[in-house]
Amino acid sequence: MEKITLETSLSEAMKNPMAKDLFDAITSLFDIDINKFRKSKVAKLKVKSIKGLTAGVIDKKTLEYACDLLNSEKNSIVDDRSAKIEEKWWKEAVFYQIYPRSFKDSDGDGVGDIRGIIEKLDYLKELGVDCIWCSPMYKSPNDDNGYDISDYYEIMSEFGTMADFDELLDEVHKRGMKLIMDLVINHTSDEHEWFEQAKQSKDNKYHDYYIWKDDDGTKTPPNDWQSLFKGSAWNYYENLDQWALHLFSKKQMDLNWENPKMRQDIYKMINWWLNKGIDGFRMDVINFISKWQNFPNSVPLVQHIFGFSGTEWYFYGPRLHEFLHELNMQAFKGRDCVSVGECGGLGLETSKLLTADNRNELSMVFNFDHLDNLPHGRYDDYHYDFRIAIKHLVKWQMNYGNRCWPTLFFENHDNPRITSKADKYFAFRDEISKLCATVQLTFRGAPFIYQGQEIAMANGDFNSVEDLRDVEAINMFVELVEKGKTPQQAFEKVMCGTRDHARTPMQWDDSKNAGFTDGTPWIKVNKDSFVYNVKDQLTREDSPLNYYKKLIKLRKENKAFIYGTFELIKSNRIDVQDSDILCFERELNDEKFIVEINMVRRTRKRFLEIENLELVASSYDYPAKTLRPYECNIYKVVH
Repeated sequence: MEKITLETSLSEAMKNPMAKDLFDAITSLFDIDINKFRKSKVAKLKVKSIKGLTAGVIDKKTLEYACDLLNSEKNSIVDDRSAKIEEKWWKEAVFYQIYPRSFKDSDGDGVGDIRGIIEKLDYLKELGVDCIWCSPMYKSPNDDNGYDISDYYEIMSEFGTMADFDELLDEVHKRGMKLIMDLVINHTSDEHEWFEQAKQSKDNKYHDYYIWKDDDGTKTPPNDWQSLFKGSAWNYYENLDQWALHLFSKKQMDLNWENPKMRQDIYKMINWWLNKGIDGFRMDVINFISKWQNFPNSVPLVQHIFGFSGTEWYFYGPRLHEFLHELNMQAFKGRDCVSVGECGGLGLETSKLLTADNRNELSMVFNFDHLDNLPHGRYDDYHYDFRIAIKHLVKWQMNYGNRCWPTLFFENHDNPRITSKADKYFAFRDEISKLCATVQLTFRGAPFIYQGQEIAMANGDFNSVEDLRDVEAINMFVELVEKGKTPQQAFEKVMCGTRDHARTPMQWDDSKNAGFTDGTPWIKVNKDSFVYNVKDQLTREDSPLNYYKKLIKLRKENKAFIYGTFELIKSNRIDVQDSDILCFERELNDEKFIVEINMVRRTRKRFLEIENLELVASSYDYPAKTLRPYECNIYKVVH
């Protein structure tokens, strides 16, 4: 990889995978075609010219920082145009994420548990689920709802016992399904035995399992990095006169991946779970495990744009590929399992490097760029536009290649419900839910359905900060009030993006507490559960739930939706409204399907000729000449 300097041309710099992703993000933000940009006169300019082009907003020092970051990438762009797609069970599977605390309570304590999951396995099988992903169930003090693990080898007592887990795994496999666990190995709880030992002495063998920096005599943190949950990313320990790093809450201490002994203990634990029979892992913030070891201060412009200090020095660290390859070789090699990395901040090219099947790192990654319409973020109050989101997803369909496999999702445990983001007044709640199902189940990739998404669950009904359980949102509320916002203003801000929206109890029926628990739920049940619930939707043929079931069945019966080519169908007429419609075909061997999606809340004239097409699924229950709001139709080409 040729070194990038201030004298390098922009077009040459874009041969670097990280640089290409950076330019792709910038051009997308301004709706500029990156391929046209590469051929433009601007692309011939040198990196140093960016200072003038931005009127000094991006100064020389920032450009030098950027060159350092980009030069940490030693790999070339993945070229797999001639590669053949390798068939795998996880490429064909429909995944379903369970947030155990909110799924089903079996013992009346108000907290979902493992036996509650077992109780609902037949429902998941009937839905068409192939693989269940459970958010963390390990022993934890629950500072961040289980993402702060204190013992990797024990089950959280609120959820049950290891015997309960073994029964769950056995019952899942009996039904022909698979089970993957959530794995958090960027950090542990400060109550983990390793950290309990580490903070006792600098000479303790576990001390270097974590990231420590000596105090310089000023009792100020080693650098200006901020926790993603607000405040400094460093805790001071007076007995050691040292600071320890935590990128998340003050109780989530970052592991030192530079320490080979620590890595070996992690691999030992992973193999223990795989030997038990689980089918893989979803790996939390796995792209954060490699940090720049000089721990530099943040780049001011990056902090100004993204609101966080220091992320540029660990979101894609210099040894990330090395660590992931080693993990793969020592834990996953030779096993028929799946690894899915949560990799926020990475672009298409860097994601390809992490997942290409000839590089032996991860199976798939989650990219989150489509979950918000940039430059908006999760805590912004705005109308979510599917045209922007789907344009991003289509780019990955067209460019991710044959060696890599995309993930397809609109919801998870960390984001507000898509039905509320796209339509806060719920005029088209069912239609939006069905649109998401159509995209996830007809695009190429692995669909991940989050619990409740299949019944169009909406955001939570929270009235005050006292109703919240999300440590991130609560910390943000406190910080906003400290900065001068009124409590009401601060609450309205955090309500836009709190993770608690996705964590309200699953709505099983119209009884008290939605059939989730006989006790007092750990978090409020949505008021609309008497209308939106599994029991009711199973009886309604046109419900979102039955639409999901129909499309899952269609995908399973037609491999064109899995391994088939993806080609856009463009309009031959001149009509500005045609940009509101997405049409594409999936083809494998002699099997061809065409999908038609109206991406907006307004009626549109279709441009697709449908005379020789057989309608096999529709998000509306009767045909019409025009495309209605968010309408989706799937046709089979009749020969």
